[in-house]
Amino acid sequence: MKVTFLLNGETVEVDTPATQTLLDWLRVECGLTGTKEGCNEGDCGACSVVVTDRDSKRALNACILFMPQLHGKAVRTVEGISAPDGTLHPVQQAMVDHHGSQCGFCTPGFIASMAAGHADGRTDHDNVLAGNLCRCTGYAPIIRAAEAAAQMPVPVWMKEPALPTGPAPFAPDTLDVLAAWYAANPDATVIAGATDVGLWVTKQLRALDNVVFLNRCRDLQQITVTDDTITFGAGVTMVDVHNVLRDHHPSYAEMVRRYGSEQVRSAATIGGNIANGSPIGDNPPALIALGATLHLRHGDATRDITLQDFFVAYGKQDRAPGELVTGVTIPKSAPNLRVYKLSKRFDQDISAVCGAFNITLSDGKVTEAIIAFGGMAGTPQRAGRVEAALVGQPWSEATVKAAMPLFADDYTPMSDMRASADYRMKIAQNMLLRYFADLAGNPVSVLEVQP
Repeated sequence: MKVTFLLNGETVEVDTPATQTLLDWLRVECGLTGTKEGCNEGDCGACSVVVTDRDSKRALNACILFMPQLHGKAVRTVEGISAPDGTLHPVQQAMVDHHGSQCGFCTPGFIASMAAGHADGRTDHDNVLAGNLCRCTGYAPIIRAAEAAAQMPVPVWMKEPALPTGPAPFAPDTLDVLAAWYAANPDATVIAGATDVGLWVTKQLRALDNVVFLNRCRDLQQITVTDDTITFGAGVTMVDVHNVLRDHHPSYAEMVRRYGSEQVRSAATIGGNIANGSPIGDNPPALIALGATLHLRHGDATRDITLQDFFVAYGKQDRAPGELVTGVTIPKSAPNLRVYKLSKRFDQDISAVCGAFNITLSDGKVTEAIIAFGGMAGTPQRAGRVEAALVGQPWSEATVKAAMPLFADDYTPMSDMRASADYRMKIAQNMLLRYFADLAGNPVSVLEVQP
């Protein structure tokens, strides 16, 4: 595949295999070894680089970023974040001034994340740097460096635009072209952000020859907000999903803030998180609780289904060969929606259990209940028996506690390295009690210590 992009201000043209990662290409073929390989799965941030596309400048993990995804973009590695004459970027100088580096292995990744955040005017440094791990310096001097650099202007060399390029056969520009190609190539691997598929290559060592990339398809990157609904195109990144949810579904948005890391959210798409069918994906429980409608397309034919019906069984979804997930629609308002994520780490961790609750009340009684969980079954799944036990009953602690044991009729969770089956069941039951307290005006944050 012939890929053209800017690397540290210079145009490069590369003939690359479909799944060659940017990290491997930089280190092996370019000798740009400042970008480090740590986990090689998008968790540690040592490989972070700054990528500029048509709309934004973001930090991404080079270890799971495939070269064809860079077509028409601009990349800055740590070697190119300083000026051509060697002048340090403000975040680099601040790291020196505030002693933000010790062994230095993680420093290039921190610099990339900080430079991307600095260019975007970000001051929520804990979020910006949540995807960068440091084992020896400690985060206090790094955060102090980010705070100091925030006062400085963005250097002129960091204001470069993306590189204008023509259509690429491996990355269709329109949904019409994409849908026709995929219908004719139903066995192809569809790659959006590669935050999942990237690990097939780096960890499972799978060879993926027939692939198509979605990142240039603008039709899949649209967000439509009406008086009543919000529709996210399947190619909308989780960063952009979060930005919209904050104003309409704050509890869901707070869960998304913990979805992966800044680098992962900048690449991962809402459509990819749905289409991969993971039983522990964090979006589906919230979307099911919202009564989301999923949009699909096969060639010229389109259809809509409720999201809860999309997940048929473990590893099986209601999606025909060659059929694309093109978007998802949710109600604009759901004031009683709450989404609770429980994981061993607060940031950047897979959920042991993710629960979503959306209960409608009228005159003190439950008129409708939608409760959905990830991590409790082979698919994201509703708690039908618990819902039935709540509907028509007074919304009281007694009603809630009477319904809690019925989770055992809805789910048979498994034990794995994240949690035991018994622990998962207890979590689900307690989340319902937490939800009752939340609606009663007693929300609980896992970041706060209460007497």
